[in-house]
Amino acid sequence: MKPLNIYLCGVGGQGIGLLAEVLARACLAAGHTVHGCDTHGLAQRGGIVVSQLRLGDHFHTPRVPSGEADLVIALERLEAARAAAAMLAEGGTVVYYDTVQQPIHVRMGEAEYPDHARLEKAVAARQGRLERVLLEDLPDARMQNVALLGRLATLGAIEGVTPAVVQGALEEVVPPRARDANLEVFRRAGT
Repeated sequence: MKPLNIYLCGVGGQGIGLLAEVLARACLAAGHTVHGCDTHGLAQRGGIVVSQLRLGDHFHTPRVPSGEADLVIALERLEAARAAAAMLAEGGTVVYYDTVQQPIHVRMGEAEYPDHARLEKAVAARQGRLERVLLEDLPDARMQNVALLGRLATLGAIEGVTPAVVQGALEEVVPPRARDANLEVFRRAGT
């Protein structure tokens, strides 16, 4: 299978850990060798959270080098724009959930929050592909990560990682009390 670099990012509390865990399990189930690491920073205070997965046998580190992410998965628009500019490889794909988590410097008027057009421009500068995910009636904001998994599973961006494989990994990770609601979001986002 072809080596692949995946960069996942979001804001503390959005569920990047669950997203990375399900995706790593799905990649393993699809026959990939998976190397990964997490960077949590100030996650408890709404800071950036990053997980990195590298699929393949010939990596010396689990960290994705700048400009080499074949796939960026972002739980928030600002982090998607930052990752597109700093991490996305030429011809890479960005899949993001279109929600807003304004950092303090934006709330104070010291910086401007990127709109979808600015994100499109950043991805186009790398000759990339952009996939926006947004479910208007999401039952719980904590399910944005599952919506991303649903869309990602249908894109064919990761060899062998099909909707059935991702759903199986999701069922292993999500607690039974939340399983049905999460599976419904997963299916809806994949269509």
